[in-house]
Amino acid sequence: MSDESAAPVTSKLPDAPFHTSGTDHVTVWGSNEEDTLAFYRDLLGMPLVLRQPNLDDPSQTHLFFDTGDGRILTVFVSDERASARGQRVNTGAVHHLCFTVEPDEYEDIMAALEEAGKGYNVFDRGIFHSIYTQDNNGLVIELSADKYEIPDDRKGEVLATAQRLREEDGADFAQDRHMEGALEELGLPVNKHDLPDADAGVGI
Repeated sequence: MSDESAAPVTSKLPDAPFHTSGTDHVTVWGSNEEDTLAFYRDLLGMPLVLRQPNLDDPSQTHLFFDTGDGRILTVFVSDERASARGQRVNTGAVHHLCFTVEPDEYEDIMAALEEAGKGYNVFDRGIFHSIYTQDNNGLVIELSADKYEIPDDRKGEVLATAQRLREEDGADFAQDRHMEGALEELGLPVNKHDLPDADAGVGI
């Protein structure tokens, strides 16, 4: 589908019967509590803030983790389930979860993943920089750092402007020049974080 025939990209609210006000939580099927805590709490550093039965199925436990900004990741676990390997790919399945990390912690994060025996890839995605690894069940986990300083309440506006500049440029994906152009056009400072050089990972 060409950009000309696709739905318009804009930060303006769509004409809809209502609008969401943010992400409250995401819930995934987990394996057991021990392995889940080892990855999300002990490696990624997310506090376990609530534990209770899964109210739809009390034979399972419902773990609540604070991802760092008050938004919550929850995991259904059971001691009867062993951790699995390999991502399940089906329509409607979760492709990956992405969590924000601070740019100045990038090197420490890669070192921690190596020490934990976790493989990872690093990509420069044009609009952000990402480390990809897997949790204890093979679910792809992305740890993303913004390449530029962007106020949270302006992020959608910056990305939509970068999209317009990308289309005008005829580029396949948004790159540094589009992000910098968007920031300049919107009157925001262009402050780029010091992140390692990496491939875009196009086609991967």
